[in-house]
Amino acid sequence: MNPVVEVQGLRVEIDGRAIVDGVSLEAHAGKVIAVIGPSGSGKTTTGLALLGEYPAGAQVEGTVRTAGGAVGYVPQHPASVLNPARRVGALLRDIAIGQGGHRREMRERVHRALRLAQIPDPADVMRRFPHQLSGGQQQRVVLAQALLLGARVIVADEPTTGQDVLTKQGIVAELAAVAEQGIAVVLLSHDLDVVRQLADEVVVMRDGRVVDRGPASSVLTDPTKEVLAVGPTGRRDGSVRLDTRGLTATHRTARGTIQVLSDIGVSAAVGECLALVGRSGSGKTTLGRCLAGLHSAYEGTVLLDGAPLPHSLRSRSRAELAAVQYVFQDAKAAFDEHRPVLDQIARTAVRLQGVDQDDARQVAVRTLEGLGLTESLAERRPGALSGGELQRAALARALMAEPKVLVCDEITSGLDAVTRHAILGVLGALRERKELTLVFITHDLAAARVLADRVAVLDAGRVVEEGPAHQLINEPQHPFTRALLHAAAQATEPRQRGTAPAPEFR
Repeated sequence: MNPVVEVQGLRVEIDGRAIVDGVSLEAHAGKVIAVIGPSGSGKTTTGLALLGEYPAGAQVEGTVRTAGGAVGYVPQHPASVLNPARRVGALLRDIAIGQGGHRREMRERVHRALRLAQIPDPADVMRRFPHQLSGGQQQRVVLAQALLLGARVIVADEPTTGQDVLTKQGIVAELAAVAEQGIAVVLLSHDLDVVRQLADEVVVMRDGRVVDRGPASSVLTDPTKEVLAVGPTGRRDGSVRLDTRGLTATHRTARGTIQVLSDIGVSAAVGECLALVGRSGSGKTTLGRCLAGLHSAYEGTVLLDGAPLPHSLRSRSRAELAAVQYVFQDAKAAFDEHRPVLDQIARTAVRLQGVDQDDARQVAVRTLEGLGLTESLAERRPGALSGGELQRAALARALMAEPKVLVCDEITSGLDAVTRHAILGVLGALRERKELTLVFITHDLAAARVLADRVAVLDAGRVVEEGPAHQLINEPQHPFTRALLHAAAQATEPRQRGTAPAPEFR
């Protein structure tokens, strides 16, 4: 069978450094080829090459051929490809109009794409602007765009990053269905459980080169969970560091104000990790933003060491700003693309701790090195770093404030297994050494099992279950928690593959 995508001897060089070096691969109709490897290994650059896109100033050698038809792309950071000034419905209708047909046919294609992307209420989502969607919802809208394009090939760059386990399984099922329809899927992923389920072939990259390839059963060995070999301290000394009481939050939309959190009461002790888990759109990120003063539209109280915090970031003192730091899910959007990463990290210590600029840079370098990033790498602008490298840089910037509470919003979801293990190890060590309290927002129940002392499960803006992590994960009481855990268990099972028809090229 002839490939629908063929890459031969691809080399992409920037400033004399090869970020992709001699990569060759093929993607076939109805098959899933997964490209895996550590952050910075060249996966995304390889995937973008299929669209004919390369970094600015890159020198390119080799060939990339496609057998006609569109190439759809689902990026790691979905907000970067969604127009913030236009509603989702308008974005999707533009694509449908470009394909022609009657108005009713176009509307049906849009709604079908949204349903296939695991969006349960297409009409509601179409009325919203991208910033009114959760990260998981944004990801699914971008997937719907790719489906609408009628692509012969879909390049999925970390499509399950930031997704809860139930939604992740929906995305897995959809990508499998896409392949069954005769479309080639190129999956770029750190999530080895997803790769095990989907991939017909696995290509392993490191330092820009292909170092291994073959069937998933032969290339992949130990599960990701075995790499996450750090554990929670399990201690709770009774000294409550962070506490919420009757927290009820709202969002303002074009149709009025909607309630997204209802009567939330959670707490975390000094040196403890509280994991917030639940589906995309359940309110986890909004709760985290309320804690950090990034979302002020709420009633109720957030207390730090027993003292109430002002609702708004602008009303908090320098000490209060430093005390509660937030690490964003989309690390790329959290940095100024025009300034070196190191300068932005050092700026936190200058602004919130009053540290001299030179001293701040030295501390920043040491902090970054502890997270596996070199000074030379951090002196680059954000666009020159991979998603995983930027995530570690974002963590370093927050640590420069010497916080008491660190709110981590899906910070491990876009990382390879080794880097994720390193980040979890660093967070665990910080808790012991600095008595740092963590609020760990995650869809990754394996990571929650590793790091968390307590878990709060959110559904539709309410806490449906809360308790010690080992007890809640091993003996869940609420049906929704049991459904999450069941989906997580199912995530390690490989999919049943059928015979896919080849696409008709026109």
